[in-house]
Amino acid sequence: MAETTRHPEPRYGNRPTMKDVAARAGVGLKTVSRVVNSEPGVTPDTERRVQEAIDALGFRRNDSARVLRKGRTASIGLVLEDLADPFYGPLSRAVEEVARAHGALLINGSSAEDPEREQELVLALCARRVDGLIVIPAGDDHRYLEQEIKAGIATVFVDRPAGRIDADMVLSDSFGGARQGVAHLIAHGHRRIGFIGDQPRIHTATERLRGYHTAMTDAGITVRDSWVSLGSTDPDRVRLAADTMLSGPEPVTALFSGNNRVTVTAVRVLADRERPVALVGFDDIELADLLGITVISQDAATVGRTAAEHLFRRLDGADHAPVRVELPTRLIARGSGELRPS
Repeated sequence: MAETTRHPEPRYGNRPTMKDVAARAGVGLKTVSRVVNSEPGVTPDTERRVQEAIDALGFRRNDSARVLRKGRTASIGLVLEDLADPFYGPLSRAVEEVARAHGALLINGSSAEDPEREQELVLALCARRVDGLIVIPAGDDHRYLEQEIKAGIATVFVDRPAGRIDADMVLSDSFGGARQGVAHLIAHGHRRIGFIGDQPRIHTATERLRGYHTAMTDAGITVRDSWVSLGSTDPDRVRLAADTMLSGPEPVTALFSGNNRVTVTAVRVLADRERPVALVGFDDIELADLLGITVISQDAATVGRTAAEHLFRRLDGADHAPVRVELPTRLIARGSGELRPS
């Protein structure tokens, strides 16, 4: 018995066009265009026939040519450090809400804290002709964006300032927040306070370290080199730094963690120790309220919303000099930062 080869229908076909809609509805191409673009001059009966043809064919308007004729693509790009970082969730959502209110689509991506990847991603978004960019910078030289900005792509930098160019930026008060957090530990009797932060090339890490040193100096405390550790937020690195500070004849009695990822590892380290150690973390973390973790909180949603609003003001024609907006942080006392030295 001979076998016959069955050729399945192709899964993917060509998109229906306005010509297809016109043929099915029995009208001219211009009439379909008027219905699709909500223009006047079409009778209700004709509009109904065209809409029925659109629904039957699954036609969708191709906005590319239309928006390019207007010189705008109704899209903006958001370049984050790490899409998995919980800080960027509410920030991204706030940006998207503002973009949606302005009829724009948000396209986002992650630089993975790699300056080369940041540049590659930003320029790829520019090549796709986004109207504007919101960038959490990984690098410290953004001159590669000068020509794009001159060509009309509005750009706002968030969380960290732009490097070697003048541009709008929206930051949180990293210095003031860290200073307040460390002063809080000092007020609860601590003199030996360890600081574990992110990589020293990152603006927020150095600002938070500066806040730590200022609070210690204000209290007349001399900081030992062994109390400070900057580096990657890899859990093994953070654990080693914490264990080192918490051991020896004169261990630290409190820790200040420089960001949410450091805080998570610090919580795990301290959970294994019998002697209570105070902890204040920069950035809130999930379940911090249930775990009783005192934090310096920055409002990620407000940061994102403020940046997006500045971006769309630029897109609407604002041509004033670049602005720097620094948003306040707040200390949320939940118990871990109020432990006194044992």
